[in-house]
Amino acid sequence: MPASRLARIIRRVLRRLNRYWPYVIAALALAARLLPAPRTIDDAFITFRYARNLLAGAGFVYNAGERVLGTTTPLYTLLMAALAGMSGSPNYPWLALVVNALADALTCLILIRLGERLSGRRTVGWAAGLLWAVSSMSVTFAIGGMETSVFILLLVLSADLYLAGRTRWAAFVSALMLLTRPDGVLSVGPLILDLIWRRARERPRNVPWAEAAIFLVTLAPWAIFATLYFGSPIPHTIAAKSLAYRLPPGAGLVRLIQHYGTPFFENLVFGDVWPMIGFVLYLIITLVGGVAAVRRDARVWPMALYPWLYFVAFAAPNELIFRWYLAPPLPFYFLLILAGLAKIADDLQGKKEDGRSVGTAFATFHVPPRSGRKPAGARRPSTFFLLPASIFLLLSLNAWVLHPDHGPRSPAPDMAWHKLELLYTDVGRELAPRVTPQTLIAAGDVGALGYYSNARILDTVGLMSPEASVYYPLDPDLYVINYAVAPQLILDQQPDYVVLLEVYGRKGLFVDLRFLAEYELIQKSPTDIYGSDGLLVWARRSLQGTK
Repeated sequence: MPASRLARIIRRVLRRLNRYWPYVIAALALAARLLPAPRTIDDAFITFRYARNLLAGAGFVYNAGERVLGTTTPLYTLLMAALAGMSGSPNYPWLALVVNALADALTCLILIRLGERLSGRRTVGWAAGLLWAVSSMSVTFAIGGMETSVFILLLVLSADLYLAGRTRWAAFVSALMLLTRPDGVLSVGPLILDLIWRRARERPRNVPWAEAAIFLVTLAPWAIFATLYFGSPIPHTIAAKSLAYRLPPGAGLVRLIQHYGTPFFENLVFGDVWPMIGFVLYLIITLVGGVAAVRRDARVWPMALYPWLYFVAFAAPNELIFRWYLAPPLPFYFLLILAGLAKIADDLQGKKEDGRSVGTAFATFHVPPRSGRKPAGARRPSTFFLLPASIFLLLSLNAWVLHPDHGPRSPAPDMAWHKLELLYTDVGRELAPRVTPQTLIAAGDVGALGYYSNARILDTVGLMSPEASVYYPLDPDLYVINYAVAPQLILDQQPDYVVLLEVYGRKGLFVDLRFLAEYELIQKSPTDIYGSDGLLVWARRSLQGTK
């Protein structure tokens, strides 16, 4: 089918759906998350256990009696506890899924409005909302129980409120965003700078005191509580991860280049050569879109900067980048790519109609419209925009599978992989009848195991167990992959059980004669995840002798 005919068909459908299209997209977002069912990620179980303990009266703790801030999302934790308490349902994976599905549906509606505001094109907003509705990165962490969907909703809502001139509400929502994830500062910081600069331009010494007060008052209760309760409002996880994981130089940069080069999972079709091509291509297109958007409204610059500020902030430390760290920049990245394509399409369409350019990629010049012609902003979407936008949608759908090989059999994104969580779930349930809340289990992946066993957990990474951090960094020779367990940690803490992937202790713990003398392998679940020879369950020999 010729591209021009395809574009005409798409335009005809869009005209008919004009009034209801935003709600169709929101409904699609809901369906795309409810259909796959929960496929919970290990870190989400950590949040659920904090919420469960809080609701049970044990306090804001992971292990009863241990006041350690091992979660970076206090607001989401409180939300889960509140919903479980009000509903009477202990099914946290489903509670999280419903919340996240609603959050993503609202995000789609806001993206529709932001897209039109940034580009002057309604179709840019529609395309952004539609792509976010089916994006594997969005759906995976919604059904995975993570706080990502709520965080991104607050991220785009704060931007939308700011651009609408509702700066006090933007301050409130920005504070909530920081309570959901601390890296929200990468969005909040530029917004604060822009607000201060604009107020100063209006009148010298005109400081946005009201916005500052709202922002600080919203943050203050948690900051005061966390300081008194934990000793600091800064999550312990930030320092622990930087010590425990070991990456080769530039690994973080490479991971981000791959991600920014494949926002629609183009590599599944175009192969491994695409990420670098896509990175350069989208860098240029987002620059085009960002410049055009800022020319329309100078207040947009913090949103145009955010994806690339995020890139630098996460690439520079060269720390382990978990999958859910990659989702937050995508909504604005989508908007910039689509706005850039719309700008390029306008330029190409202008050349076709006038024989001369209405604008260039980096500068727009006013050309009075000929008699009877609609102004540039009112033009119908051209093939130059609709065709690549349609390709992005098809590529995004291609990243889904109809029948996943594990978990629920309903369609889901291929990246909604949770085989390891299912293994730990089985082990946790098997251990539950044998343990008490005082039984100590050492593990490197603590989420599902801790949630289902309900035992006391020694987190060998150190996220929930600060005593583990003093054993890191380890001798590089002990690493097979980016993480290894410190043998001396196990020998000193004497846990009742040790549950680890074999690869975590291949060169260290599992060849240490002192460990082998004190512990006995009682279970091995077959798996080759991360190149491991099974998921191993070890029990202290003295414990076995008492049974």
